[in-house]
Amino acid sequence: MHNWLLPEYVEDILPAEALHIEVTRRQILDLLLTHGYQQVIPPLLEYVESLLSGSGSDMDLQTFKVIDQLSGRMMGLRADMTPQVARIDAHLLNFSGITRLCYVNSVLHTIPSGITQTREPLQIGAELYGHSGLESDLEVQRLMLQCLSTSHINEIHLDLGHVAVFRGLIKGAGISRELEAELFSVLQAKDISTLQELCLKLKKSIREALLLLPELYGDKKILADAIARLPDYPVIRTALNELGLVEKELKPIVGSVAFDLADLRGYHYHTGMVFAAYAKGCSNAIALGGRYDEIGKTFGRARPATGFSMDLRELSRLVKPKKYPKGIRAPFEKKDKRLEDMIQQLRKAGHIVIMELPEQKDEFMVCDRQLVLLDGKWIIEEI
Repeated sequence: MHNWLLPEYVEDILPAEALHIEVTRRQILDLLLTHGYQQVIPPLLEYVESLLSGSGSDMDLQTFKVIDQLSGRMMGLRADMTPQVARIDAHLLNFSGITRLCYVNSVLHTIPSGITQTREPLQIGAELYGHSGLESDLEVQRLMLQCLSTSHINEIHLDLGHVAVFRGLIKGAGISRELEAELFSVLQAKDISTLQELCLKLKKSIREALLLLPELYGDKKILADAIARLPDYPVIRTALNELGLVEKELKPIVGSVAFDLADLRGYHYHTGMVFAAYAKGCSNAIALGGRYDEIGKTFGRARPATGFSMDLRELSRLVKPKKYPKGIRAPFEKKDKRLEDMIQQLRKAGHIVIMELPEQKDEFMVCDRQLVLLDGKWIIEEI
């Protein structure tokens, strides 16, 4: 095997794309900062008990695990930063009011989430803790849309769901945990025939409601259909009303909005509304989020929470990067104070200035201008 070969679904990022990703990262972080979201940088490694608590439990198979040579305990390489940020909020900051946090860094997956996706996403996201109302859901969703717009991604389609609909049916029917897990799996797989078999022994109203869920996908008309045909449980009615209010608020600022009442992504930790953003030219969701009010419980504080995350690598592929900027070539001069001052001024102004090295013979393909001495003054001329 060649030493330069990388593992499958792991890749280098070359200069033009790397610069594009870095510019996007800075723009999004600056946007989050102006909205009051403070950046945190969790460690790459943690004990698995911490990483796989709360939202992390769904990530068990996605997490690379190693033995800590100091303690002998099992550690994991993070596959998701959300539980780490929840730990920071619950245990380290321990603030009783509303906390807004953001983050950006690499995560590692044992297997890719999709055929075209990397095993090393560059995850960026924001989390809001300490508020359980619909207003914080809307703040996070608007912020996600602004981040996508800042990344020059337009024509966004937004899918909205609410895990309380499925959870309300399960609780109202007194369904066992074992059957709940099976129903969850087949709904996620859109396996209608197996769903029909599992529902045979349930009472008619619940059976019809569960079989209806996969059909409840589309525009706001399906909310009226859901209100008319699903059991009139208060928790379901509240969830459907919330979805309607969010659609009304976001419709003016997003390309299109649809509802998917069978979307149970993150069901084991999400407690309320979930959302996914899609863009033209990409079959996978480019941003995901939702409410998960119990995530901090493992760390001693079950705080209301809502947030979103996205992969900067995935975003970068949707926007054609600009060509890497050319620089200004400067001759190698040991004791020319005027040249040193000129180079310093140009770099402060944001220009790339590359100084020649002694006996350098390359053609300086990365430069399209050069500094030349003319009548005792250094000037810039085209190459």
